[in-house]
Amino acid sequence: MIMFNPNSFGHLAALPPDWPGNFWLHLMAFTVIILAFVLITAIIFIWLERRGLGRLQIRLGPNRAGPFGLLQPLADVLKLLIKEDTVPTKADKLVFWLAPIVALAPVLMLFAVIPFQSGALLADLNIGILYVLAISSLASVGVFMAGWASNNKYSLIGAMRDVAMLISYEIPIVISIVGVILITGSLSLTEIVGAQESIPFILLQPLGFLIFFLGSLAESNRTPFDLVEADSEIVAGYHIEYSGMKYGTLMLTEYAEIIAISALVTTLFLGGWQGPLLPPILWFFIKVAAVFLLSVWIRGTIPRLRIDQVMAFAWKFLLPLALINLLVTSLQVVLWPEASLWLIVFLNLTVMAILILSWSRFFRLGGERIEV
Repeated sequence: MIMFNPNSFGHLAALPPDWPGNFWLHLMAFTVIILAFVLITAIIFIWLERRGLGRLQIRLGPNRAGPFGLLQPLADVLKLLIKEDTVPTKADKLVFWLAPIVALAPVLMLFAVIPFQSGALLADLNIGILYVLAISSLASVGVFMAGWASNNKYSLIGAMRDVAMLISYEIPIVISIVGVILITGSLSLTEIVGAQESIPFILLQPLGFLIFFLGSLAESNRTPFDLVEADSEIVAGYHIEYSGMKYGTLMLTEYAEIIAISALVTTLFLGGWQGPLLPPILWFFIKVAAVFLLSVWIRGTIPRLRIDQVMAFAWKFLLPLALINLLVTSLQVVLWPEASLWLIVFLNLTVMAILILSWSRFFRLGGERIEV
């Protein structure tokens, strides 16, 4: 077990718990910071993704609005603001109106416990991981509300797919995080970051990182797991009847989810804000952007899976590997608590390679064997 020492940050001065003065100022300041961070980062990531996909697909991407297309996200927002807000005649109007808010609010709440640097967070909960796992599941309630209230069969199918994927991928995600908790001995996200001062957990838990990242992509409906809005099957999925800023809010929810996932991966596996030379908060943003660009790379290179393949990948591949990873980590913590961390890194990388290669030999998706 790696113990956290709050005085081990060296030159990193932690912000006081009530910064900038008292509880209410702290609450208001970090609420504004979180909202600004999500909105500004979403605008930047939309541009990065569209330009990045353009390069991956041998095209230019947005290049008309402003230099290098930098103003394209703002142009899209303006377009959504002036579009007509339509509501289907037979829709459940109250639920239809509430759904985008219910989908977005839990995602924003996740950032309350994510530390941007030592002490720079809204609430440093000692059960931060439990809070994240509990709140992250609520966004699917808004998606289901949107699909149900639209009175549209395609919308309902997309909403039901989202619920099915949530149930399927939540289990391996939770189990993959347990390995980090065993090593750290804490549920606090700040203490988990502090425990990675010498070695990031992506090296100590490479299989846990892979399971958490892929499962999170599935839960956030990112390609190749975007069955919730598969245009070739169900037109646009749960938000097919939405327009104007209601549609814009649902799109903001999707980008807020991938930002939250990138921030959680950074916190749990990449050492959070820690790094040499640069300011801590800059390191945090760099790592978050790197994780997001990795998801863009996956989106631009891997085609969409079928719904049966997505379900099979969760239950037949990620879940067994998550259980094996938990068993291996438990044995290491109990039997070799004083073992060299670099020896454990080599052992876990070897175990991950053997498991993935061997499991792919007999793992089948839709009747076809997958080879690595």
